[in-house]
Amino acid sequence: MKKFRTIITYENHFDKFLCSLSQKIKEKIVWTFLLIEEIKQVPESYLKYIEGTNGLYEIRIQFGNDIFRIFCFFDEGNLVVLANGFQKKTQKTPKKEINKAISIMKDYYENKK
Repeated sequence: MKKFRTIITYENHFDKFLCSLSQKIKEKIVWTFLLIEEIKQVPESYLKYIEGTNGLYEIRIQFGNDIFRIFCFFDEGNLVVLANGFQKKTQKTPKKEINKAISIMKDYYENKK
């Protein structure tokens, strides 16, 4: 199977979130990651650009009635860098979660230089 993208984590922001989840939810997240890596055109229901940001995306996961979001950004075209994740409990994505992801993204690019 051809991979169109590669997903990596940056520091331990995403890992902390992942450790707090049940095994079933972790499996759904891994399934979603494989989909993002292996499908050329990923549906917006799984990967969506966040309006008003400079390159921030959210990976969208639904498990029963629970909704999870994992922020990410692209590097070198097909490298997906995971930032932070959270369980969504309101209609609108909390600004503090977006700001945290933007901060992680800036840190990533500054450390890359």
